[in-house]
Amino acid sequence: MRLHLADEAATAALAARLARCAPPRMVVFLHGDLGAGKSTLARAWLRALGVTGTVRSPTYTLVERYRLAGGEALHLDLYRIGDAGELEFLGLDEGGAVLWLVEWPERGTAGLPPPDLHLRLAVAGSGRDVEIEAVSEAGRTWLAQADATTDLPPTPEPNP
Repeated sequence: MRLHLADEAATAALAARLARCAPPRMVVFLHGDLGAGKSTLARAWLRALGVTGTVRSPTYTLVERYRLAGGEALHLDLYRIGDAGELEFLGLDEGGAVLWLVEWPERGTAGLPPPDLHLRLAVAGSGRDVEIEAVSEAGRTWLAQADATTDLPPTPEPNP
């Protein structure tokens, strides 16, 4: 699925749609250059799940933890780690989290649970383009439900 997110409100709407139809346990890898909107999307996602108070970017802490109704959400930013072995020191318990939002996952893939979705964000004018790829059976079902209920228009494919 490809979408154009014209502004922060569209980003929040996408996060809310994905949050509403998500399976009970989800792992999402967020890809994109610095400034692509990964943290903005993660913050909106957590808000859509009922997180109140400050939602900090984990740029320096590497991981921020949030209580959700069904368990714990982890928001990771792995930009500053050297390799996946460093994740061992973050005290991550794969079984305890019901949501993993992982920025820069390629820096820690060997130490992370397998993803359900990959979201690839890119700056596009004053907005963002996002490509969402499901990579698990739960992810494919999730994405199909989100696609069927989203009010965001897909980005048309160019005609060569």
